Amino acid sequence: MRSIYLWCGMLTAMVFLTAAAAEPASYRAGSERFTLEMVRKHGFDKGKLAALMRQADYSQVVMAAIRRPYEAKPWYKYRPIFLTGKRIQGGIAFWRENRELLERAQAVYGVPPQIITAIIGVETNYGGNLGRHRVIDALSTLGFSYPKRADFFRKELEEFLLLTREESIDALALRGSYAGAMGLPQFIPSSYRAYAVDFDGDGRRNLKSTADAIGSVGNYFKQHGWKSGEPVAFATRVTSGAPKGIVPAGKKPVRPATSLDRLAAAGIVAGKHLPGSTQATLIRLDAPEPEYWLGLENFYVITRYNHSNLYAMAVYQLSREIRKYRERGR
Repeated sequence: MRSIYLWCGMLTAMVFLTAAAAEPASYRAGSERFTLEMVRKHGFDKGKLAALMRQADYSQVVMAAIRRPYEAKPWYKYRPIFLTGKRIQGGIAFWRENRELLERAQAVYGVPPQIITAIIGVETNYGGNLGRHRVIDALSTLGFSYPKRADFFRKELEEFLLLTREESIDALALRGSYAGAMGLPQFIPSSYRAYAVDFDGDGRRNLKSTADAIGSVGNYFKQHGWKSGEPVAFATRVTSGAPKGIVPAGKKPVRPATSLDRLAAAGIVAGKHLPGSTQATLIRLDAPEPEYWLGLENFYVITRYNHSNLYAMAVYQLSREIRKYRERGR
């Protein structure tokens, strides 16, 4: 029995030492500097904020996740993650259950129900996966120990603490993605503060509320330039191999700046009855047989939500499938 107790004690010590070793010195040092900065810039109480930040934990799981994002995959592996029968059926059900809210959001913000539904479907599977990481842990880990994007995540941690103060939220209670995104639409803190709306009229912005999530996605798109009633993207084909003088975009978004007339002259089939002056971006998606698409301004707006052409295309294609099967009554 004594040997069992001894073994358990040694195991506990090993776990503790492993966890401690995983936390780099930069983490606590960065936390202390950040605390002083928040006190200076925003008038936080030094003692209270220092006590709060001491309760934030470095997360090796977060560090591992940030290094293997879905968007690193090629399109032919990325697409099947989100374009599934289950997610399409989930979108149809979400639209049916929230029809009045989605129609009101379209009336207010000009964004069609299938786009808002697809965003929430891609982000959290319609609320089925809101994230399991404490937001303060995720943002502090990346802000103090991930040099590649430390400035961005420190800024988001700043926004997060301002958000929790403004909305009277327990900073230790909120959970989200490994990147600190929250709620059904997975807003990062700066987007939460700037674009979240109280769409259910209860006096607070709560992105776990389906109504607030729907309204907030609509508002986000409107504020980023969504053009109501205009198309998003369409498949195209290149008739003469590599298009002359046109460099296709890959995963990285490029704002539409090439007219359909010029694209047609380069051997790129437009395939839509749009004015020749319409601006578009030629996009090449990696697959065994490469796919070519023309992204219009509304497609670029979707990439403002997540700066990836793969993400925007998954949202757009999912939205089309949801609408198609809903109209068929399935």
